[in-house]
Amino acid sequence: MKKSFAILVSVFFFWGFVAASNSILIPVFQKKLDLEQWQGQMIEFIFYVAYTVGALLYMLISKLLQRDVVQQLGYGKSLGLGLFISALGTLLFIPAADTASFSLLLLGLLVVGLGFSLQQTIANPLAIHLGSKETGSQRLSMAGGINNLGTTLGPLVVSFAIFGWGTNPSTELDIAAIKEPYILLGALFILFAAIFWKSDFGGPEEESALQAIEKKSEGSTLAMPQVWMGMLAIFLYVGVEVSTQSNLPAYLESFHGIAIQDIAPYISLYWASLMIGRWTAASGAMGLTGLARQAMRIVLPAAAFVVFLVVNTAAGHDVIGFLPFSIAIAFLTLLDWISKGNPAKQLLYYAVAGIIAIVLGMTADGPLAIYAFLSVGLFASTLWPCIFTLTITGLGRRTAEASSALIMMIMGGGVISLLQGFLASPDLLGIRGSYIVGVACFAYLAFYAVRVSTELKNRGFDLENVESSSGH
Repeated sequence: MKKSFAILVSVFFFWGFVAASNSILIPVFQKKLDLEQWQGQMIEFIFYVAYTVGALLYMLISKLLQRDVVQQLGYGKSLGLGLFISALGTLLFIPAADTASFSLLLLGLLVVGLGFSLQQTIANPLAIHLGSKETGSQRLSMAGGINNLGTTLGPLVVSFAIFGWGTNPSTELDIAAIKEPYILLGALFILFAAIFWKSDFGGPEEESALQAIEKKSEGSTLAMPQVWMGMLAIFLYVGVEVSTQSNLPAYLESFHGIAIQDIAPYISLYWASLMIGRWTAASGAMGLTGLARQAMRIVLPAAAFVVFLVVNTAAGHDVIGFLPFSIAIAFLTLLDWISKGNPAKQLLYYAVAGIIAIVLGMTADGPLAIYAFLSVGLFASTLWPCIFTLTITGLGRRTAEASSALIMMIMGGGVISLLQGFLASPDLLGIRGSYIVGVACFAYLAFYAVRVSTELKNRGFDLENVESSSGH
């Protein structure tokens, strides 16, 4: 089981690497092809909408076959198929880079995202399947940590491929150079696809005919307020998480004079912030109490921050200027302690903190504004498991259907990014004013936390004892 899980977490790394690398591709193609801000955000739009398109295709194919695709192939072969699809997408980066073709880049990202969609559908339940149910959430948290390692390294690797090494990288925009890391990534996709294809991970249990009839007679799952409100919450959460950083390069260049070739460590820290927040929350799953529990609440986020400092120092970047960010990490640790693991409280506190961070970024100047925007990653870090848990609590046989619907809402990362990019036009709100979109997203998440927690309490669920059970 341990060996199988070690192989499985590879896909979590791949998701993070590609998602964070998009933040480097956006300003590079914008500058080279003279694209407007909203046009650059098409990179995020295509990539994240691919998750929803992939999920719909998966449902359609399963319906045509009259059998669930994953049940037909099994977990291993299904993951292998998803990786092969993503590998095909990376091949399109070669002509996209050689010809500086934005259309081919978008097509490549679409195909990569389609493969990721199938992988996402499988990997989360499989992580739970590979071991006892009692430790399933801990395995997902660990997999999430591997995902964040990918998001931390991705921007650095792609930036190095384009601009070179060190604190004084080349100012030349060599788009042709982006193909190198993606060719390597494609080779890894093929390698792990072959490994998964030959591995026996089993498959999901089939729903009995009686269970299907009973569930159908109970009405539509998606019509339940708890579910459709949760779907909107996931849509907006992924939206604010992605759009905040995907528009960050334009903000840093416009208001702080930070050139594209110097952007990578900022993007890396944003994504590392999610790792910091998730490691902070993971301290509650270690079975510790008293002083040991409190110590790990401090040690784990500090260790995650050190990972960021080490990898960026190794990449030749000066990280001294990022040390004051530890103040924001301390504030996150305080909020984690106050919420005491209650998903509704944590969602509420973090959403309010996210609003404060964005407003501060929009109104402050200098390093304080930069730290404020970067801290959004901290406050978005654990919102997926909080929303996921609140949405599926008490659903019983409806859980699988609701979970699938939530994963489809990952497309919010593309839609909200595109919306903010459109509003960032100088003729509308401008890049700084466009961050009001993030404020609106967090405001709904705060509302959802209060609304759904009240409903669950009225139905007799004790949220103090409900553990967040999924990761993104």
